[in-house]
This record gives sequence, structure tokens and C-alpha cells, in this order.
Amino acid sequence: MSITHKILITRNKLSASGKRIADWIIANPNDAVALTSQALAAQIDVGQSSIVKFTQRLGYSGFSQFKRALIEELSRKSAIQHAPLHTNIDTNDSTSTIIQKLVKAKSEAIFQTSNALLNSPFDQVVSLVNQAHRVQIVGMGGSALSGKDLAYKLLKLGIAVISEFDSHVQIGIARTLTENDVQIVISFSGHTKEINAAAEAATERGATVIALTAPTPSELRDLADFNLDTIADESQHRASSMSARTAQNVVTDALFISLVKLRGDSGQEMLHDIASHIRQLS
Repeated sequence: MSITHKILITRNKLSASGKRIADWIIANPNDAVALTSQALAAQIDVGQSSIVKFTQRLGYSGFSQFKRALIEELSRKSAIQHAPLHTNIDTNDSTSTIIQKLVKAKSEAIFQTSNALLNSPFDQVVSLVNQAHRVQIVGMGGSALSGKDLAYKLLKLGIAVISEFDSHVQIGIARTLTENDVQIVISFSGHTKEINAAAEAATERGATVIALTAPTPSELRDLADFNLDTIADESQHRASSMSARTAQNVVTDALFISLVKLRGDSGQEMLHDIASHIRQLS
């Protein structure tokens, strides 16, 4: 809870002098941290003891502890205000600039990831997924959304696929896999504890683990039998994993189209049949 919120909640329970102190600090937080308790009391025209009692009502031992907490809070707010909205997108960028930067970042992710696929064991991965008895897709957060999209595409081809969002369920399913099954793990960082636990469980059961992850060293890359690189500029300042999902979708869409090609007429017939039934609903 922020200090401002604490003050607002406590305000109605304060004395008249306490309310004056509360209102002044809310209106002038940056000035408050620059003053001693004595100087603050003089500024608000209250007794110094009122300042101490006020901070104690908020749960602090005294004005010094309150002041340190307020300084830390103001520093955090300042850092947030000056941080980029997302990677290299700044708060003062116009709408057109934001769109152009997003397009550039996504286009770069598509280009780099596509090039990486050309030098990967992609054809072997396609064959393994095509022959698998079951395919489990594992992911969390934005990666789970990419995984759900792939699951729907594989289902349209008649591939037995399991895709659950809950990490505990993912680990449980992984424990049921066999050497005839494939697990597709989607994690840009490759360091997510729950995701790696599911991959480790699948490995122990003899299933083939295919990782869609960044090309940097990670536990997931070490666990996987096959790695398909997803390349995107994802800095610590990001509103969402937009570029990473773009890179992931390059791989999942390429996998889907390659499976359609591999399955020939039967794959296209299934897609046509599903589309036909959906059209009948309209």
C-alpha cells in the first residue's frame, strides 16, 4: 500500500492538526522529504509532537522512518515515469512513431527467427510432431497464448494435442507422456521454473522435448532434445512480450503449414471439413 493511500485511509481518524499534516504532505510530498520534523511542523503551523504522532498513526516509529519510506516511494514513482513504455518506445512518442517502432520490432523478430529456422532441425521436428501419439504444449503467460494458438491449429489436423494453462496440470500431464509422445515447450527466457519442471518430467518419461526459446544459454535449452530459436528484442522495459510472441508465432505457423503439406490431401480435407461445418453455423 502506498503512503498516500495510507494517509487517505487514516485521515478521518486524525485530529484537526493531523488532518492538516496529512493534506499538506499529500499536496507537497517532495517538499516534505526535504524538511526536518521541526521545519515541517513550522511549515504547517503545528507542534513537532503532532508530526511524530501523525507518522506513528501510519505505522512508523517516527518521522525519520516515515521520511525514508516516502523517499523510497517517490524514487520508485520517478523511475516508473521515466522508464520507456516498451523497449525503445517512450512516453513522449506520437501515435505514428509508436506504431512505426512496433512494426520495426516485430518485423525484425520475424526476419531473424525465420533465418534461424533455416539452420535448425526444423524438418525433423515436423516429422516427430506428425508421428507423435500425443503432443503436449507447455507455456506460461504470453507464451501460453502462443501455445494455445498452436494447439488449435494441430487439432484441426487431427493431431491429439493437450494444452493446459495451469502449471501444476502441465507437470501432471508431462508425467503421463511416453516415448511415443512429443512435448512442445514455449518459453522465451528458458528460465521459468514451472516450465522447466514440466520439461524435465517429460524427459524422464522418455518423451521428445522440443523447445521454442531464445538462443541464449538456459536450463530449458539443456533439457530439450530439439531447440527452435525465437529471436526478439525483449528488454527489461516491456509492457508485454509482444516481439517474443511474434517470433514464437513465426515458428508455430511454419510448423502448422509444414504439417499441412506433409499430410497432403488428408490434412487439407480436414481443414476444409472444419471450415465447412463452421460456415453452416452462420
